[in-house]
Amino acid sequence: MPHVHNGMAASGIDGVVWRKSRHSNSQGSCVEFAKLPGGGVAVRNSRHPDGPALIYTPAEIEAMLLGVKDGEFDYLVAE
Repeated sequence: MPHVHNGMAASGIDGVVWRKSRHSNSQGSCVEFAKLPGGGVAVRNSRHPDGPALIYTPAEIEAMLLGVKDGEFDYLVAE
């Protein structure tokens, strides 16, 4: 696998399994995550699977997930 970095084409990240939430809607409004060799996590927009990927450390993903679970980002969702 070539060096994985922020902003690279998600299609250039070979050998990973992209997963999205079962809560995603049929219009493709979701993000997908892939665990990278070495422990990092890649994130891409499911509507643009060849578009850029953002790469995060396990600690960054953990902090984000804990914040989501605690409701810290609920204000982002339209009511």
